[in-house]
Amino acid sequence: MTKSRDRWSLAAMVFAVLLAQVLLYPGVDRLVGALGATTDLDASMWFLAAEFAAFVAFAGVWGAASDRAGRRTPFIAAGAIGGSVGYLALAVVPGLASLSFGAVLALRALQGAVTIGAFSLAMTMLMDLDGGHGRNMAAAGAAIGGGTALGAPIGGQLYEVGPFVPLYLASALLAGVGLLALAVDDRAPSGDRDSLARAMAGVRRTPALGVPYAFGFLDRLTAGFFALVGTLYFRTAFDLGPGATGLMLALFFAPFALLQYPMGILSDRIGRTLPIVAGSASYGLVVIAVGRAPTVELAGAGMLAVGVLGALMSPATMALVTDLASERERGVAMAGFNVFGSLGFLAGVLVGGSVASAYDYPTAFLVAGGLEIIVALVTLPVFLRLRIGRTATFAE
Repeated sequence: MTKSRDRWSLAAMVFAVLLAQVLLYPGVDRLVGALGATTDLDASMWFLAAEFAAFVAFAGVWGAASDRAGRRTPFIAAGAIGGSVGYLALAVVPGLASLSFGAVLALRALQGAVTIGAFSLAMTMLMDLDGGHGRNMAAAGAAIGGGTALGAPIGGQLYEVGPFVPLYLASALLAGVGLLALAVDDRAPSGDRDSLARAMAGVRRTPALGVPYAFGFLDRLTAGFFALVGTLYFRTAFDLGPGATGLMLALFFAPFALLQYPMGILSDRIGRTLPIVAGSASYGLVVIAVGRAPTVELAGAGMLAVGVLGALMSPATMALVTDLASERERGVAMAGFNVFGSLGFLAGVLVGGSVASAYDYPTAFLVAGGLEIIVALVTLPVFLRLRIGRTATFAE
């Protein structure tokens, strides 16, 4: 019973971090304007990219430090409280100190550097639990999907009140994560006092981890693309406000959240190959189709399909990290997964934003979907050579 309680407490922490993050997306152009930016697309792109660049830089640091200390909860609490302060500072400090937008981006990067500790290590603690890797990672996936599914429509409505309101709620959510972390049993393997360098080398000793990392990159690339390009595309192509745009994003994130847990259990029963292969085969094509949709109804149907396919792939991909990583190197292994995921989000933001700025939105969707298909095709032959057995889904 304690494991079940901790599983859902940890999932709640992951949920809150993602909810806080996605609250900012539906009206990010309004937010950067209130923070002193003079452009919409470019400023929004760099505002989102600053956080994820910090994720890439610091996810491994948090994971390695946690593995070396043999503890998780103090690091999660520290990262969450730091993230809470960071979100609050974004809302308050620029107005008090008349910061340039460049300084705002630096503040955003600091917020991301601490927030990733809470997010990545909460997921790592789910890896530390017994009871089926697919089940545990499905709980993480459902939390990620739920946070993003609710964050988009809630954030859209909050922007209708004021551009800084989402930042205040994000700060409160991260403070709650810091308190909740202290109530969860710390099951990190103890006694590991290797150096940080040796802990990081553990990932290099398991090159097969590159397979779920590649698929994690693809998964988050699409999320980053829709967070920026999708948001502005729906706003301009269909003349939607922040509230309606949030609902469009929710069409993707809602099925992504609701189907995570059953899909994760399915991957425990039938293995990882079929869910990932079947999902990736169609994912990129549907992304391309969304950018070509002539009506908002068809675009919404496409977003729904992308969410279902993402739910099929995501928990199996995260569970594969747990399948492949050694017990004492799970913190670094999951940090590596989050690094590649953050790189994917960055690619979705930067590549999508740059192509949309230089050409148009349909071309940006074509590039994003095409990258999805190409990387999946390159990676699949390697993936199919892996031999990962099924896990005891209902073990307690």
